[in-house]
Amino acid sequence: MDAPWTGTERSHGRPGSSAPPVRAGKAGWPKPAMNGGEKSDLPIVAMNAANEAGQPAKERREPRGRAEGNACDPHGDRTQGRVPPLSGIARIRKAARERKGERFTTLLHHIDAALLHQAYHWLKREAAPGMDGMTWAEYGEGLAGRLADLHDRVHRGSYRAQPSRRTYIPKPDGRQRPLGIAALEDKIVQRALVEVLNAIYEADFLGFSYGFRPGRGQHDALDALAAGIETRAVNWILDADIKGFFDTINHDWMMRFVEHRVGDRRVLRLIRKWLKAGVVEDGVRHPAEKGTPQGAVISPLLANIYLHYVYDQWTEQWRRRRARGAMIVVRYADDTVVGFEHRSDAERFLVELRERMAAHGLELHPEKTRLLEFGRKAADDRAARGDGKPETFDFLGFTHICSRSRQGGFQLARHSRRDRVQGSCWKSPKSSGGAGTRTWPNRDGGSAALCVGSSPTTPCRPTAVPCRRSTIMSWTSGDAPCAGAASGTAQPGRTWVGWPIAGCPGLAYPTPGRLSAFASTTRGGSRMRECRTYGSVRGARGNARPAVLILT
Repeated sequence: MDAPWTGTERSHGRPGSSAPPVRAGKAGWPKPAMNGGEKSDLPIVAMNAANEAGQPAKERREPRGRAEGNACDPHGDRTQGRVPPLSGIARIRKAARERKGERFTTLLHHIDAALLHQAYHWLKREAAPGMDGMTWAEYGEGLAGRLADLHDRVHRGSYRAQPSRRTYIPKPDGRQRPLGIAALEDKIVQRALVEVLNAIYEADFLGFSYGFRPGRGQHDALDALAAGIETRAVNWILDADIKGFFDTINHDWMMRFVEHRVGDRRVLRLIRKWLKAGVVEDGVRHPAEKGTPQGAVISPLLANIYLHYVYDQWTEQWRRRRARGAMIVVRYADDTVVGFEHRSDAERFLVELRERMAAHGLELHPEKTRLLEFGRKAADDRAARGDGKPETFDFLGFTHICSRSRQGGFQLARHSRRDRVQGSCWKSPKSSGGAGTRTWPNRDGGSAALCVGSSPTTPCRPTAVPCRRSTIMSWTSGDAPCAGAASGTAQPGRTWVGWPIAGCPGLAYPTPGRLSAFASTTRGGSRMRECRTYGSVRGARGNARPAVLILT
């Protein structure tokens, strides 16, 4: 009968085997492997108690042994490839980029409480309230409970979209632009859904679309247009604008376009609720049959989706299949500029574009849409025909002009639109007669007064000095707008050049400054010069006024 196993002997096999026992301290094998052929011993629990045990004990008891391996290690964030796992939205972005025809059928679960909390902080804190009358600060009181209830209603299906509050803002041409201010909870849910949908559609949107996209803006569109006109053979420009775009979007087409990539019925139901919510004006609710409220958080994304299928993809195919010469495209929201090398291409494109827009419930603005000769050869060709200088066009607040460099070559120049500049000029204070006095800070910390006449945008006796780069205002002794402006600023026989007020030609700070701006370049490496005040273009060398005094 074999002796019982005591744990102090070693054998060639497991306990209970028929192999003879070996005396302790002797190896049964020439080079025994660690834990070879058997499981690891269980950790031994210490039996001795701690000295002077109490509450708390002065000395801890002997710790128990630790099992071999990493069985007790916590689960880390790293994968087997030593790469952190992607978040839910990042996985959507990767799938949308790799599989262009994929329809996403489960998206709503990505709108969790954390994303709603982040969407709340993404909103503008000073925004006007909607029909609920709730401001950003008021909603923040008890935010966790409010967002938990909103999250539950969204996923339970009991969330109801509220109508937007109708308001109007003035347009540069004197008309009124209708806006729809959504309720705060609608803004939060829309902002969260925009974050999810951007991961899908940013992989689909084409490169010449710049409006309301993350990481892109007006200056990027201006840079692209300037680079295209200066580097490509562009001789004709089509400046097109869609008439009442946000108010004429067809809901049926909108949902069909969204369903190309979104298959989650709960998300589609949310979008349909916002489209059908309508607006409230003067206490009367108007259901929406078409269009999307201009001013809602999700409206810019829906507008880009609509134009992506109606305009962008069609234009890209037209450029590849139908255009005979060079062609450039830049679109910002519903404003687009298309450059052509040949006039025949431009005319055919315009005719077919009208048909394409009409087929999807849109219409080109008859007054704002025009075809003009513009580009490198436009000035010479028009001079040969006796037609005068090339026409100009407006895009994103700037008037684009065919100009010449100092060497006589073609150069694209742009100025701020005249109507926008006049509309942004400050007006005189409300007082008797419409006249008032404004105080402007001096460089040395003092101040000087500038008298404003009866005209709301015209100063008293301005002396405008023309300049190729900027419009400035010079104040000399004996010919100053008012005594307060001349006091302490002008010297006999010298002209002090004031800094121009941004957006107000003819007005200037009564402090010494530089006569003209640096020849700055816009962001993106464009060679186009900005013919306005210093630092008025993104990408200028700096926004600080140079300490340069020009005395004449």
